[in-house]
Amino acid sequence: MPPTTIAHADLDAFYASVEQRDDPSLRGRPVLVATSIVFAASYEARAFGVRSGMGRQRALAMCPGAVLVSPRIPHYLAQSEAVFDLFRAGGDLVEGASIDEAFLDVTARCRAPGDAERIGAGLRAAVRDGAGLPVTVGVAPTKFIAKIASRTAKPDGLIVVPHGEEHAFLDPLPIDRMWGVGPVTTAKLREHGARVIGDLTGLREADLMAIAGLAAGRRIFDLLHSRRPQPVRQARRRASFGAQFGAGSAVIPPDDVDSLLHSLVERVVWRMREAGRIGRIVELRLRYGDYTASTRARTLSRHTAEQAALLAVVRGLYREAAPDAEARGITLVGVGVRDLEDDSATQLELFELPAPPEPEPVRSGEMERRREAERKRLGMPDHIDLRKPADG
Repeated sequence: MPPTTIAHADLDAFYASVEQRDDPSLRGRPVLVATSIVFAASYEARAFGVRSGMGRQRALAMCPGAVLVSPRIPHYLAQSEAVFDLFRAGGDLVEGASIDEAFLDVTARCRAPGDAERIGAGLRAAVRDGAGLPVTVGVAPTKFIAKIASRTAKPDGLIVVPHGEEHAFLDPLPIDRMWGVGPVTTAKLREHGARVIGDLTGLREADLMAIAGLAAGRRIFDLLHSRRPQPVRQARRRASFGAQFGAGSAVIPPDDVDSLLHSLVERVVWRMREAGRIGRIVELRLRYGDYTASTRARTLSRHTAEQAALLAVVRGLYREAAPDAEARGITLVGVGVRDLEDDSATQLELFELPAPPEPEPVRSGEMERRREAERKRLGMPDHIDLRKPADG
């Protein structure tokens, strides 16, 4: 059996690239897809230091010539589906990692030297010619290395890491290039003198666990040594729908949160309606500036996919969290709907959704533990964020 070969395809500045493709006058210009907060910045805008998650006014101050474009979430989702159809056209196993990126198991097509590079180049050409969008591709023996390869090749590039050359590629890279290793763990590694990934590859598993903690240390060791690599998995029927927006280490301005909630709910509702699903439990997840997180949930009286009703619930959950959020600062906002049914399973009602009951008491961190247990039960990878914002 040939060794596993994984490709990671990541659309470049997806939202902004769609806008530049649709409006030729925007090509080559700095574009911000934004409400009061930046959802995506073209690479021309990033050259001025603009990043997603920034407030619009700050972004315009950094890049005064930027063109503002309002987000078109349903359009981006439709474009994403068209690109994923192109990914599937090669007959590979395809796993979506977010709206704008996917893993492909291309092992069956890698039979001779040069095949991996040919496949990567073919993916880029298919998306460029079929969808008119730039995409960066990394090809490597594991998901972890393929993801780092595509991140390193951005924008609009290709990096192939051959079998046996994993450490030649990884070792010179800075440790913050490691995918799935957060800023807190990265800071701990730096405190112990690690600057590049090569500083970690010679450490024993016990050493990494002592530095980064038991779970994080074991995970880093596994990733660096391709131990227990995660396979590419086809999408299963969703147990929930969600969307989230993260600003990295930047704090999201409180005045921007409401428009952000509106956009996230719109994205979730569009997906639910496309899938013909309705849900009953609504969740709001917040990550604070100190990297702790909390989740609040509310159970509705009936299943629904009505945008106005879900938005009202999410706004109510945020009002309850607002004192904490404003005091500590938030760096990520996520919205989710679960306890799903098929839309046809519930009779449509002529009246508005009744006012929801009081929220379920969910302690900070409890929902994350529940999700982790469910991921393990299903055998799903715990390091892929299926709802990240499109900012590649």
